[in-house]
Amino acid sequence: MKFSAQEEYGLRCLIRIGKFYRVGKSLTIPEISRAEGLTEHNTGKILRVLRLGGFLTAGRGQLGGYTLSRPPEEISIGDILTVLGGKLYDDTFCQMHSGTTDFCTNTIDCSVRSLWRVIQESVDSVISSMTLNDLLGSEKYLFEIVSSHTSKIASN
Repeated sequence: MKFSAQEEYGLRCLIRIGKFYRVGKSLTIPEISRAEGLTEHNTGKILRVLRLGGFLTAGRGQLGGYTLSRPPEEISIGDILTVLGGKLYDDTFCQMHSGTTDFCTNTIDCSVRSLWRVIQESVDSVISSMTLNDLLGSEKYLFEIVSSHTSKIASN
């Protein structure tokens, strides 16, 4: 399973901006790109997607820059990843991977499709319960949140 560079960099940019939300500081494209080791062009493209997705507001002028459009505890990681790249598996997946035919030869009873659905449901369960605020904490804190969440899934 792979996540796209846009998803990775988009999350990193939101975390960077989120760290300054409480103090009311906005960050510019050059500041974010330098801090994250990204090109300004790529940073600008990602920030545009995030702004259009409703996660950021952009200010113009000398004091301009990007800030979160709402508090980090109100921004779902699942929503962010959907805007940045979509789901790992959705209903069109089998149509895109049908082989040389127009439809998949296993459409009636497909154990592979079942596997992708289970994986997607597990991922959705974790990322829908997490917020950007959770990612602003330490890695140890985040690991504890994810571990407690996954143990609840396993016990159900």
